[in-house]
Amino acid sequence: MKFFKIIFWVLWRIWFYVLMGLIIVILFPLLFISILKEEWYPFFFKLARFWARGVLIGMGFYTKIDREQEFETNKSYMLVANHTSMTDIMLMLYVSKNPFVFVGKMELAKIPLFGFFYKRTCILVDRNSSKSRFGVFERAQKRLNQGLSICIFPEGLVPDDESIILGEFKDGAFRLAIEHQIPIVPMTFADNKKRFSYTFFSGSPGLMRAKIHRFVETKGKTLEDKKEIKDQVSELIYKQLLVYQK
Repeated sequence: MKFFKIIFWVLWRIWFYVLMGLIIVILFPLLFISILKEEWYPFFFKLARFWARGVLIGMGFYTKIDREQEFETNKSYMLVANHTSMTDIMLMLYVSKNPFVFVGKMELAKIPLFGFFYKRTCILVDRNSSKSRFGVFERAQKRLNQGLSICIFPEGLVPDDESIILGEFKDGAFRLAIEHQIPIVPMTFADNKKRFSYTFFSGSPGLMRAKIHRFVETKGKTLEDKKEIKDQVSELIYKQLLVYQK
């Protein structure tokens, strides 16, 4: 039985990357056109959402979204969630219809095909470079000024120890939200670690649940309130993860 599980995991993991690339190949002409001008990004975002839904469905994942508050059109937000899986990218795209830009690690740009568009549309950060981390704020501010939203996974890196429920949050997302006085949208992704973690021989098709919590307002807040807001959001997501584990 274990042998068949290993065969399934190997083929299933390979299929994940094949599927990612296959949908990109099919959409390539439209994707390429959509990145030629910054003002065309909303069109690229629609294509990216189509890609994300295709990957989730093709992997056998089905979603259940619990929303405590709805997004308003033509409004910028700071999207934050716990981070445990590559599929966090797809689920985030599925959840939000409002165009947003990811702030993500530079290493993902090395993935064939996916990386080509990733590095041209996302804000990449080299966490070992203070200059790179500072540059993130300038590029994120530019995107927010264009009316887009920003998505940051505030844990930064996925913890190597999968027994960790939620890693420590970094300040960046909360600083940007306060500086631009935009609402923070906390989200809890319940099943992504179980469905498709970074452990190769693991995972399975099935349910992926997400909870969009009530938004945390930053109007009237200053950077002195940053730690309080960060801790509030972290505790909110942590408690929801505990609920999901019951």
